[in-house]
This record gives sequence, structure tokens and C-alpha cells, in this order.
Amino acid sequence: MRTVAQVRGRTGRLKRAAVGLALLVWLGPVSADELLGTFSALTKEEKLLYSNLAIAGAITAWGFANWDYGDRSPRAKNEGWFGRNTKEGGADKLGHAYSSYAFTHALAWLYEEWGYESAEAAGFGALSALGVQTFMELGDSFSRFGLSYEDLVMNAVGTAFGFVSLRYPEISRKLDFRIEYAPAFDTADVFTDYEHQKYLLALKLDGFETLERSPLGYLELQLGYYTRGYSDPAPALTERNVYVGVGLNLSRIFRELGWKKTATVLRYYQPPYTSLQLRNDLNR
Repeated sequence: MRTVAQVRGRTGRLKRAAVGLALLVWLGPVSADELLGTFSALTKEEKLLYSNLAIAGAITAWGFANWDYGDRSPRAKNEGWFGRNTKEGGADKLGHAYSSYAFTHALAWLYEEWGYESAEAAGFGALSALGVQTFMELGDSFSRFGLSYEDLVMNAVGTAFGFVSLRYPEISRKLDFRIEYAPAFDTADVFTDYEHQKYLLALKLDGFETLERSPLGYLELQLGYYTRGYSDPAPALTERNVYVGVGLNLSRIFRELGWKKTATVLRYYQPPYTSLQLRNDLNR
């Protein structure tokens, strides 16, 4: 079993990549060409190929320099899923799924900006996201981290959901995959601060025609999961919480106010204290 620091280090790298690109896509006043350099003279196929090769090269170089790539023979481990005695109670697994989901959406946007049709962009975005995550896992197999079967599965799950939600707008209209985070600023790595994070699926009632124009269209139903207490080096009291909630559809509200980029961000981020939640601690 990996140490807490090892598990967090791996998941944090994935989140930093996904969130960093997503923030540039959603908030930054930059064009797609500026995002990954000046590609204006290249075809869209060349841009896709060279950008993916560049990402793979950067991962390889950084892995040898900082992540102990090549230090040992390849190995793989079963880390467990959402069990009480796993290192993070399963929160890190949802971190992999969420990162893959967000990465798929961000790359699909980028490829569409480069001239791909939306269907092609979604497909290539999913393949690129899954390829990057898998390449990183394979690199980890030659390091102190080791390859995780569970991480591979959750990467695939998040990527698949990201692809399906892009290809079928009706799903995207009804369902979001989000992270809720209220930092306490007691750790340097906010991306693996599971003590203050929650992962959730939000069913948006305005995605249903019968409710879209009613007051209920501004509400959503949520199903979430989070853990507490696993950050302690010797945890005595731990929680694995499943919750159901009712919240405001903030994305719709900000979109109607004309804050389109903020509305987009709120499809991926759930501000804390904006929903009523009823939880059940599975460790009790």
C-alpha cells in the first residue's frame, strides 16, 4: 500500500494538469494557439499530434527528474477502492475520475478551437486525456509510486463520462460532475486536500422541459461523496460520507446574468454552503 504522500502526489499531478488547462480555457483571455504556443502555421492534425507528443515528452522528462522514473523494475499494485481502511477512503479515486472528466472537456474545447468538428473534438479530447493519464500511470510503474489498477479504471470512467456528456447534449443539460472545495489553507497542495473536498453529481432540473420554465428549474438534486480524518498520519476517527442534497443551479443563474465564463466554471466547481445536504457516514 502506498503512503498518503505518494497517493496524494500522484493524484495532485493529474488535478493540476486538468485544472490548470481548464482555468486557462474557461477564464483566460487567450486564444487556443496562444495556449500551447504559436501553431497558426500548422494544420489541425499537426497541432493535435505535436501537442500530445510535447505533453508525453514533458511527462517523461519531469518523471525522470522528479518522480523517480526508471529507478526500479515495473510493478503494479491493488490499492483498493472505497474501503474504510484504504489510504483516502476512495476520495483519491474520485479525484482521478474528476480530473479525467475535466481534462477531456478542456482538451475537446481546445481541439474544436483548432478546427475540429465537435464530434471529432470530443473523441480526440477523450483519447488524449486518457492517453496522458495512462502514460503517466505507466511511467509510475517504474517509480516508487507503482501502477494502480484502480486509478486506471477511474481514469477511464471519468474520460468516458466526459466524452458521453460532450457527444450527447441532453446528458450535459441534465448532469454535471463537480468538486466542492472549502480550503482551510493548512496544506500547500490544495489539489489533494481531500479533508476539505467533496465530489458530486448534480441533476439539473432545468434540463427537463416540463421544469425548465418553472421555479424548480433553478434547483438541482445532488449526490455526493467525501471523506474526513484520513489526512491524519495516524487517523483515529475517519468518515466516509455519502450525501444527498438540494442546491441552487448557480450556473443557470450566472448565465442569465450574462456572466458566461463564471457560469461555465460553475458546471465543474460547486461553491461551499450553496446546498442543503443530508449525509450518512459509512464508517459508523
